[in-house]
Amino acid sequence: MERAFGSIALPILLNGRAIRLLLIAMPLCILVVALGGMLIGMTLAGAVLLAAVLVPTDPVLAADVQVGPPLEGGEHPVRFALTTEAGLNDGLAFPFVYLGIFLVAATGAAEEWLWKWFGLYVIYKIVIGTLAGFVAGWLLGKVLFALPRNNPLATTSSGVIAFAAVLLTYGATELIEGYGLIAAFAMGLILRRGESDHDYHTRLHSFSEALEHALTAILLVLLGGALPVLWPYLDWPHALLGCALIFLIRPATGMVSLFGSDLSLRQRAIISFYGVRGLGSIYYLAYAGGQLDLVDEGELWATVGFTILLSTLVHGFTTGSVVSKATNTAHR
Repeated sequence: MERAFGSIALPILLNGRAIRLLLIAMPLCILVVALGGMLIGMTLAGAVLLAAVLVPTDPVLAADVQVGPPLEGGEHPVRFALTTEAGLNDGLAFPFVYLGIFLVAATGAAEEWLWKWFGLYVIYKIVIGTLAGFVAGWLLGKVLFALPRNNPLATTSSGVIAFAAVLLTYGATELIEGYGLIAAFAMGLILRRGESDHDYHTRLHSFSEALEHALTAILLVLLGGALPVLWPYLDWPHALLGCALIFLIRPATGMVSLFGSDLSLRQRAIISFYGVRGLGSIYYLAYAGGQLDLVDEGELWATVGFTILLSTLVHGFTTGSVVSKATNTAHR
């Protein structure tokens, strides 16, 4: 929900750093992880699916690198880039999840399904998700701030109204075959631009932040309870692949994507390293498992669980001090 309710405005979409992370680092990361999966004996379909599942970064677990609340600033370039990437890459990674599903289920020549995948799952769903989110954000902004003016809904302290709007936007977009995650994010961008100085945005930020952290804590506890069941499926090659993603693949692809940007070397290094893995990976793998019977599903779940645990520990213990130090140094 922070993805939909963050204090980021539409010009972020034009931010060169975030675009580099999304269009260069993410595909490169998927490619390298998929190749690594094949090197340890996975099938092409399984390797692509695992790569697509592990690539998205999590904006809730990466709370220490978020931009500041609305009306309070905090839009440091490092935080700005990481927040935007985490908000958008969940939806933009979905086509690669579908690619893995297509590879698993493929029975004919590649030409028979490749164009369908590209046309429907890459172009159509992304465009429809973006447009649906813009329309929903504009309509919600009108309801809150313009119809009528001084609408009492905008003065309420409850964020449930906008939370319901996120659910409605997500569900309606999925019904018309668009990506609901992209729509929810786009809706938040447009809503944030409506009456951008209104106090409602601050109340909405506080509500969504509290709710998302509560839900994340519950899901992480459940994941922790499932880990002992998953450990027997985890072998050294898959564990090393997870380690490589955190310590080598993500940092390297991030540095490549940000090469030539206006950021300092230290800022590029921080952005590249702090791609926190989180609950989006669980959602993607659960979705894929619901679409078809996965081969070696236990190994996939064990690898994902291990990578999330490793990322949470490594990034969680270091993010606050490192990013805060970078931010404070830049402001001196």
